[in-house]
Amino acid sequence: MSLPRSWRKKLFLALADAAHLFALKRNRVIRQNLTFAFDQTLNSQERQEIERYCYRNLALNLLQTMENRRNSPEQIASMVTFNNRECVDTLLAEGKGIIFVSAHFGNWELAGAAISSLITPIASIYRGFKRSEFDPYLHEARSRHRMELAEKNGALKHIAKTLKKNGSTLIMIDQASNAKYGVKVDFFNHPTYHFSTAAHLASKFHTPIIGVYITTEDDNHYTITFENPIVLENSDDASILEATTQQVRTLEKLIQEHPKLWFWCHKRWKGEYKDIYTG
Repeated sequence: MSLPRSWRKKLFLALADAAHLFALKRNRVIRQNLTFAFDQTLNSQERQEIERYCYRNLALNLLQTMENRRNSPEQIASMVTFNNRECVDTLLAEGKGIIFVSAHFGNWELAGAAISSLITPIASIYRGFKRSEFDPYLHEARSRHRMELAEKNGALKHIAKTLKKNGSTLIMIDQASNAKYGVKVDFFNHPTYHFSTAAHLASKFHTPIIGVYITTEDDNHYTITFENPIVLENSDDASILEATTQQVRTLEKLIQEHPKLWFWCHKRWKGEYKDIYTG
């Protein structure tokens, strides 16, 4: 890209604002999610800010994807500050792999690139765009920074091989799940299925789980925070449920603190409460 980054950013944010004006169906999903999660505790101005920023955040992630195709590790390092990194460094120094868990929250593309390029290579599940012509851009942006990608079909086998060799992986835990692949945990006071993949992998390969989330106040400088490790001693149902519950509690607390940073425009509760998306 030949334009200065500040110009590119302004362009992408302008496109996001335009999309917000015309994406009426998606706006309705955002409002339905906010009402379901927060009831009436958000005022009109807060709801409008979250709705608008949902598009802006998506645009910033798309911009980050394009820039990651050219960014150097030094450029990425200049944008981020790590919090509680010592818990990660300690485990890596002991030769252990890590199951990082995160969400579509804040600039997740920057977070993934920062971890894999500045701390340790990671394997991640790769899910392409609906329009496949964009896939090469996403693949190049992630693989450039030592991220090893596994397509969704068969991805668990690839990740299992990585963990068996004491490598590290990154799993997104905030998308809709079901009884086959998850366990039910309260999420914003609603019993909701959440993927238990990280917990099952942690128990099988004796690998600690670390939540990692990225926040920002100005969309220029970012803080990447690592949660303290979750260690599973057993593989029974109660242990899997407890480990998954810890992950969900952390994510919900973070969303409560920074509601505009989460990806509200997907139908998170479509499996358990599909009626909230009618009308």
